[in-house]
Amino acid sequence: MNTIKHWLYDYLMSVGCSENLAKYLNMLALLLALLIVVFIVDFITRKLLLGAFNRFAAASKSNFDDLMVKNKVSRNIAHIIPLLIALEFIRDVFIDFPTFENIVEKGLQVFAIILTLWIVRSLLNTLKDYFKTLPRLKDKPIDSYIQVFMIFAWLAGFMSAIAIITGIPFLTFATGLGAISAVIILVFKDTIMGFVASIQVSINDMVRIGDWITFEKYGADGDVTEITLATVKVQNFDKTITTIPTYALISESFKNWRGMTSSGGRRIKRALFIKQEGVKYLAETDVNKLKSIQLITSYLESRQKDISTYNTSNKIDKTLLLNGRNLTNIGVFRKYIDLYLKQHSAINKDMMIMARQLAPTTQGIPIEIYAFSSDKRWENYEYIMSDIFDHLMAALPYFDLEIFELPSSSSFKS
Repeated sequence: MNTIKHWLYDYLMSVGCSENLAKYLNMLALLLALLIVVFIVDFITRKLLLGAFNRFAAASKSNFDDLMVKNKVSRNIAHIIPLLIALEFIRDVFIDFPTFENIVEKGLQVFAIILTLWIVRSLLNTLKDYFKTLPRLKDKPIDSYIQVFMIFAWLAGFMSAIAIITGIPFLTFATGLGAISAVIILVFKDTIMGFVASIQVSINDMVRIGDWITFEKYGADGDVTEITLATVKVQNFDKTITTIPTYALISESFKNWRGMTSSGGRRIKRALFIKQEGVKYLAETDVNKLKSIQLITSYLESRQKDISTYNTSNKIDKTLLLNGRNLTNIGVFRKYIDLYLKQHSAINKDMMIMARQLAPTTQGIPIEIYAFSSDKRWENYEYIMSDIFDHLMAALPYFDLEIFELPSSSSFKS
């Protein structure tokens, strides 16, 4: 074996070359030969392993092996054999240079740690992609958990590499890190906070991927597309992307619309502001006129009968409308809204339907519509709500009512 290691050295010495030059040229020749062997073995191993993986993935019904190929698991594993060959023969290359041998050997050991981390990262990315294909895990912050594992892996790898370079035993080096733990906590403060926040978000089911959230402080209003250890990405409705720190989800207030999207309808809550001066009691002729509105005909007949019976039995003087019980145009309009919503095809009849009067304001009397549209899609929801209010605003003149609006320049033209 020694003859093979020193064949070039022996030859150079035989032709009169100096001893130092012969040693260096012999070392370079062996190093070149080892590099050629390593690259050839690496190429062959990659081809064989990738071919085997691709054939297995094509034949398998599961997509897990396809994801392994996509994340280069086989490619990274293929580097193990060339690395082992290099570690085995590096001593023979630097047999006459123990100092170089020690440096290169430590370098290869550090590279072995890096290669291990590459393989671990590839496997974790494969698991992440696979878990995201499972329906029960699709909305969970898988990225956060994978990142946590990778942080621990990189930390262990970094400590191992330092231990190899310095020659300090790993356990001794790890124990010494306790003295600088405060510095580590300070450096990784955001990561630690993000890790704790991602666990709380997951356990308390506060946010899932696909949820629509509104976070005014960060200008976010859209769907959650990604939850990682440090950030949550939200695609706003204008297609911009807002990034929110994960720990902000547990330390600050935000709105999650999941309850609405998982319910039977989307809430409509909007008011019409009615001019106060238009509110009046309805005389009998006014009531008879409104009876031509089919939606409230039976209601008016029933109410008119009840009111007439009450006023007659209590001998109410109806020469003045204020006396006794009466219908008002705004009250009848509220009833019309209620009946209109209940017969509207786009309103969910199993959820709250209400038309209510709020406290008068300087802009008039608010008549608020509170109901839920059956269709929760934004575009259709807006169309339904607009359609309802178009109809109600057009219906107001039939009740001798008007919408309040501030005067414009045309209001003062004679």
